[in-house]
Amino acid sequence: MSILSSFDLTGKIALVTGCKRGIGLAIAEALAEAGADVIGVSASLESSGSKVEQAVNAQGRNFYPYQCDFSNRSALYGFIEQVKKDHPTIDILFNNAGNILRAPAAEHPDSYWDEIIEINQNAQFILTRELGKEMISRGSGKIVFTASLLTFQGGINVPGYAASKGAIGSLTKAFANEWASKGVNVNAIAPGYIATDNTEALRDDPERSASILGRIPAGRWGEPQDFKGPAVFLASSASDYVHGTILTVDGGWMGR
Repeated sequence: MSILSSFDLTGKIALVTGCKRGIGLAIAEALAEAGADVIGVSASLESSGSKVEQAVNAQGRNFYPYQCDFSNRSALYGFIEQVKKDHPTIDILFNNAGNILRAPAAEHPDSYWDEIIEINQNAQFILTRELGKEMISRGSGKIVFTASLLTFQGGINVPGYAASKGAIGSLTKAFANEWASKGVNVNAIAPGYIATDNTEALRDDPERSASILGRIPAGRWGEPQDFKGPAVFLASSASDYVHGTILTVDGGWMGR
């Protein structure tokens, strides 16, 4: 098999959470470009005509939209039950959904903490466990989490987000430790500072924006398109011997 063919996802079906915009949209589009059909889910995804649906369909692939509020545990289980019924075989899972709520640690309310931990950590664990057990039974599957630079660092004014993304790093390794021998690859992508809705507040702050940009060796904020190559790599057979890895896509931030 040629090296290029090892990136081919033809015949695969991928579930991408948080697919409506930003990194999730770019990942869904990339997987479709590589040949996969895509199941997309977000809290407010349109039933038809969304940008992500158009992007996937433009590649000649099928798109299957779902709505789910991952802060609602019962809604999450309802989604899992329905998507497994509709799609008995899911080959690739991208745990990309997430949220961020900003407030200084001394004023960070319980409601912020609870919402972020539920969406960014608890829902990711449950979804991975429930779909991963099906992959184990088949002896194959690819699971990728969206981690963060705050998987390694503490951040400022986002203690709940930092805690959740630290947990994602540990979950990536914990799942990989148990599932690598069962044919299931579990890895993560850690975005740096990317120009998306989640970082709008930072980019709108001249002092913070200049400070961040000054530390990025690449000299620019990242773009969602920067995740297409890493996503296809970790979803494909090209990464069959990659387990428990957190791949930083950060313009060199962590090497600074």
